[in-house]
Amino acid sequence: MFEIGNSLREARLRQSLELTDVERATKIRPKYLRALEDEQFEILPAQTYVKGFLRTYAEFLGLDGELYVDEYNSRYVTRPEEDVPFRPRRSNAGRRRNARLQSAIVVAALVGIAVVFALVIAAWNSGTDQPAAPAQPQLRAPAEQFLVIRPVRGSTRMQIRERSRFGKQVFAGTLETVKRFKLAGPLWMEIAKPRNVDLVLGGRTVAAPDRFVIVSGNRIRPAA
Repeated sequence: MFEIGNSLREARLRQSLELTDVERATKIRPKYLRALEDEQFEILPAQTYVKGFLRTYAEFLGLDGELYVDEYNSRYVTRPEEDVPFRPRRSNAGRRRNARLQSAIVVAALVGIAVVFALVIAAWNSGTDQPAAPAQPQLRAPAEQFLVIRPVRGSTRMQIRERSRFGKQVFAGTLETVKRFKLAGPLWMEIAKPRNVDLVLGGRTVAAPDRFVIVSGNRIRPAA
């Protein structure tokens, strides 16, 4: 003979488990787990629950579940009782999730049927005797152009103006990082150290050709 409750409790404590840890794994309520450890078997609904809970709890702790059921039978069962397979309780949350999933599937199926029916009706009503509307030509806006200036060999002082050296100033200062300028018209540039920068226009990269540069259309050339 051995103490059923104490051996269960000691096995649980050796593994540093709380009753809530056991509940999550076995789906047995903590009050029933505590009743098994205290050998207060009358708290459980029936002997079949006691046997099922004992077997499940012991096996979860790595013990011989049948040995615990046999010990319980020899000490507490006064009349034979038909064994009923133990099934962990299913949570209400699980049943609610299943119900919501089934409802979502039904709704999705109904929506799919309605869409197919609408497409069939639309195709029927369109008929083949109605002339197709002529395709409208699509007008493409001209792509915007940009000038990219890269200080690849060091920084440099520079200024940029619209159209000519007397035009509106666009940029003035030391170029230390990559700059990008929209080309709404010609740009006039003065670059203190032309060898320090690369100019990128229309996907083409070139070194600055001179200290004074004009960028117009797709061309980069020295300013006259």
